[in-house]
Amino acid sequence: MTTTLITGANKGLGFETARRLVAAGHTVYVGSRDADRGRRAADRLGARLVILDVTDDASVAAAVKAIEADGGLDVLVNNAGIEGTVVPTAETTVDTLRPLFETNVFGMVRVTHAFLPLLLRSPAPVVVNVSSGLASKTLVSTPDTPTYAYPGLAYPASKAAVNMVTVQYAKAFPNMRINAVEPGYTATDLNGHRGTQTVEEGAEIIVRMAQIGPDGPTGGYFDVTGPLPW
Repeated sequence: MTTTLITGANKGLGFETARRLVAAGHTVYVGSRDADRGRRAADRLGARLVILDVTDDASVAAAVKAIEADGGLDVLVNNAGIEGTVVPTAETTVDTLRPLFETNVFGMVRVTHAFLPLLLRSPAPVVVNVSSGLASKTLVSTPDTPTYAYPGLAYPASKAAVNMVTVQYAKAFPNMRINAVEPGYTATDLNGHRGTQTVEEGAEIIVRMAQIGPDGPTGGYFDVTGPLPW
């Protein structure tokens, strides 16, 4: 039985990913900062709840202990992330960047680092880091595209950092499968439900990469159609 933890899984892409992986036979932990929302989500999914705030060391350490006591971990999906108010680049300050980096980058590293001992005990460990098309320098530099037109600095910068963290972890742990994925512009709370695709469509690449085997790719950056340019 494959055991999977998904951060930020009480709604949106995390919830849909959990639903699909439960259906595929995984034992899924719904990571949620809010106990009530997390409990409702886990009950609906037939999953397990673990209270997990990716910005808090003690919360992450407690989640590690809880999952270790239940037997360990095979797959980690780093889904928790925020966008916040989109501030034009010219008006961006360090204070604009800080909350996004604290959750999207530092939170991801905090969780990954904490769960490495459990993942390394798995015969086929997998990490999926939810990134964005806005993390791609190539795509953001291509005129007359939605990525080029995005006015903010903070969110793309944080997700570009996610991509680099992914590559470096993959190099450091060659026996693990560690990849970044771009779900696409999905209608979720992150973007005020302005996205142009459903959570079912957005979760497809996350679910696919969560189920790769030891011969699968690692250190890559993918959307549902295949590899993306960095």
